Amino acid sequence: MTQNIAQLKDELTQAIAAANDLQKLEEARVAALGKKGRITDLMKTLGNLAPEERKDFGAAINLLKDEVTALIEKQEAGLKKQAMAEKLSRETLDITLPIRPEAKGTIHPISQTMDELISIFGSMGFQLDEGPDIEDDWHNFTALNFPPGHPAREMHDTFYLPDDADEKGEAAKKLLRTHTSTVQIRHMMGKKPPFKMICMGRVYRSDYDMTHTPVFHQIEGLVIDKNINMGHLKGCLMDFLRAFFENDKLGVRLRPSFFPFTEPSAEMDIGCSRKNGELKIGEGDDWLEILGCGMVHGNVLKNCGIDPDEYQGFAFGMGIERIAMLKYGIPDLRTFFESDTRWLDHYGFNPLDRPNRATGGK
Repeated sequence: MTQNIAQLKDELTQAIAAANDLQKLEEARVAALGKKGRITDLMKTLGNLAPEERKDFGAAINLLKDEVTALIEKQEAGLKKQAMAEKLSRETLDITLPIRPEAKGTIHPISQTMDELISIFGSMGFQLDEGPDIEDDWHNFTALNFPPGHPAREMHDTFYLPDDADEKGEAAKKLLRTHTSTVQIRHMMGKKPPFKMICMGRVYRSDYDMTHTPVFHQIEGLVIDKNINMGHLKGCLMDFLRAFFENDKLGVRLRPSFFPFTEPSAEMDIGCSRKNGELKIGEGDDWLEILGCGMVHGNVLKNCGIDPDEYQGFAFGMGIERIAMLKYGIPDLRTFFESDTRWLDHYGFNPLDRPNRATGGK
């Protein structure tokens, strides 16, 4: 019997070594170890042997099985390595070929505008902060003095997510933030005044037309200190707008308005001209609304743990797409998100030659 096993081992070893591709190796494996394989057939004879012979012969068969399996695995690894080498030799890429002359990248107007905003407000001493896109009802509405039943809380304006449970086991409404004011709340709760900060990012509202999209970008600013007043607010925003639109004589005015989180509240207009149906910023005797602002409401300060009798502050916010459209003459808000490379070729900016405050698209 030992002689039979030794002979079988030699035959199987030769068959495995002769398999020069994975298909032939699989055939050799089935012939040796398959249900009708030679080693399997040999194991079926164990039942006809005496107990002592069965023990020794069974151990020899198992040893043969392990050795053959190891040979197959070694041969398989070698064949796979050989196949990969052949494939790599066939599939080559000449990386010395010149690029297509039309292949080039440009900076999106939103990215360009955000860099300009950071540059201008950074020079005025503002710190940039960030926050999550998915927020809870408290940070997005309650902390900002939105009363229960306010229209902004309704489903037709806000994208709500399925209810989650907070650490108290109470239902906590999750939503996609409708403004970046949530970052201001987190900033006030995490730091002690005085501070000056701006925040930028995506916000989400259920709306879609030439001047509204479900996703857009906002910038908001916040200043908290002692003895802050509306004069500081107007001076800050006037300097910003004149720097952004590159017009030192740009006219600005404040109009009374209402926001739950500021009191008093105002909207700021900039001077413009609409003669012959053409909008020109900084000319003429007409006005164009550009942003909302106001003094931070005392309830908001209290919600963030700040004493409104000791500290005051102002806040402002505007849509980044809106001011980019006005500065660079982009007529439709929806085109910012349509991924049309022709549009980006026209309105984009050279990534290798980008001033801090760009003077316009190409």
